[in-house]
Amino acid sequence: MSTVVRRTFVSTPKREAQKTWEAIVDLLTKGLPGSRRNELMAVAGIASSIIADRAPKDAPIVITCDGPRTRIYCLYDDCAIEGDEANEDALGFEPLAGEWSISLPCEQSDLSWVQKALKTHSTRITARDKAGAIVADDSSVAAGSGGLVLDVKGFLGQ
Repeated sequence: MSTVVRRTFVSTPKREAQKTWEAIVDLLTKGLPGSRRNELMAVAGIASSIIADRAPKDAPIVITCDGPRTRIYCLYDDCAIEGDEANEDALGFEPLAGEWSISLPCEQSDLSWVQKALKTHSTRITARDKAGAIVADDSSVAAGSGGLVLDVKGFLGQ
């Protein structure tokens, strides 16, 4: 089973959607320049649109990599202004290590154009219907299903 880490960012009205995406990118890249940051910033307009639509309020932005999975939510309105539920602390691991990918939650009505727009900039950054379930990657499913096997006959001494 993979480890999951949660971060919650303040967004509108305290922070504009574009600035919220930039803060998320800073977290994921540890503020360092490079190809990962460039790839994330290439989709800034699309990601900002998703944040402005409040999709990551209840459905997370999901980052998978060779390490722990990261789920990022956003706060809006009074919750964003107060910021009591925010946690924008740095991660204790490399969130874009190895084969990484990002799944952005999206309104179903916008999903088609968002997926098409993302494909022009990245194969690692995709969109999903925010109402849908988050699908675990094959390795975490395999790890969860093949862990413990009880040998009843051996246990009972038969």
